[in-house]
Amino acid sequence: MSRTDQIPQCPLQTRDGLQWAVPAGRWSAAELGDRSIWRRLLPQIKSVPAGAGWDLQQLGWLDHVGAQLLWQQWGRRWPERLQTTSNQRAMLERVAKFSDVPEPKPEPSGLMCQVNQLGQLVINARGHFADLIQLIGQLLLDCVRLARQPLRGPWRDISGHLYATGATALPITALVGFLIGVVLAYLMALQLRQFGAESFIVNILGISLIRELGPLLAAILVAGRSGSAITAQIGVMRVTEELDAMQVMGISKGFRLVLPRALALAVSMPLVSLWTILAALAGGMVAADLTMGITPSYFLQSLPAAVKVGNLGLAMGKSVVFGVLIALIGCHWGLKVEPNTQSLGRGTTASVVSSITMVIVVDAIFAILFRNVGF
Repeated sequence: MSRTDQIPQCPLQTRDGLQWAVPAGRWSAAELGDRSIWRRLLPQIKSVPAGAGWDLQQLGWLDHVGAQLLWQQWGRRWPERLQTTSNQRAMLERVAKFSDVPEPKPEPSGLMCQVNQLGQLVINARGHFADLIQLIGQLLLDCVRLARQPLRGPWRDISGHLYATGATALPITALVGFLIGVVLAYLMALQLRQFGAESFIVNILGISLIRELGPLLAAILVAGRSGSAITAQIGVMRVTEELDAMQVMGISKGFRLVLPRALALAVSMPLVSLWTILAALAGGMVAADLTMGITPSYFLQSLPAAVKVGNLGLAMGKSVVFGVLIALIGCHWGLKVEPNTQSLGRGTTASVVSSITMVIVVDAIFAILFRNVGF
């Protein structure tokens, strides 16, 4: 067979006063994938009248690509007049079987659907909250176990997480804290200068940075940095089936995974918060000296009188709570990861969002409960 005879064609013939489409050549993926051949064949197929018959017996070759093309041309219906070989009909029947896919149902919409979605979100949130409460209870039991058998505690893991969540976070928290202090001091200077109250910048910076912004900023940075790392670490252990191996060997996930991270963040979070507060105060002190002429010596002398020790104690106390909750939320979403990479990405994102939201909510609760402390 020559090359010309292999080119897909679809001429029309008249037999006994009836029109027939008589495809010829090789209707295969190789020939139909040629753009020049396809441009010549497409007008021939579209010119076939709707009621014409189809005689496929002249085809040199018909694979699933050619059969799919014919099935689409027929409007996914068998033509009234069709002549085929047994192999061709078997190919067409197979294509017709797997092409008959029901159209997807439209997504429900309306007020009730939105109410149902809201209810589903509430149910899911309730489930996550219950799991988090269970994780807190398990942490308390593990702390009792550690107190009873301190020599068998995971001290090496705790030390490693202390370094990862504390020491390595110092540069970024210092930089951000310093810049926040500079920005606050510049903004306050513009307002205080109008009333001749430049000296009160020490009071405002001291209260705002030590009591609220310092611990809050440090917790948000640690939540985005260490909380996501905790979720990713435990999630990878799920993907690589290390968690299943721990369960088979009878190793407690709470004692070996949750407890070291929670204790490490409970210790490192107050220290990181204190470091961030000092960096922010340094930035505010530099900006106050440049904008209003308030010397660093005056700033340091006035700060103890402007800010009582209770504010610092409150900041350190809620930093401990922030650290434990960030670790628990990171571990919770890490344990929820399914053994696939898509679930790992969703879990890491949910961990960061949940941790930051929790930090803000808990900080607001502390502000309400201890509003009379430090004043």
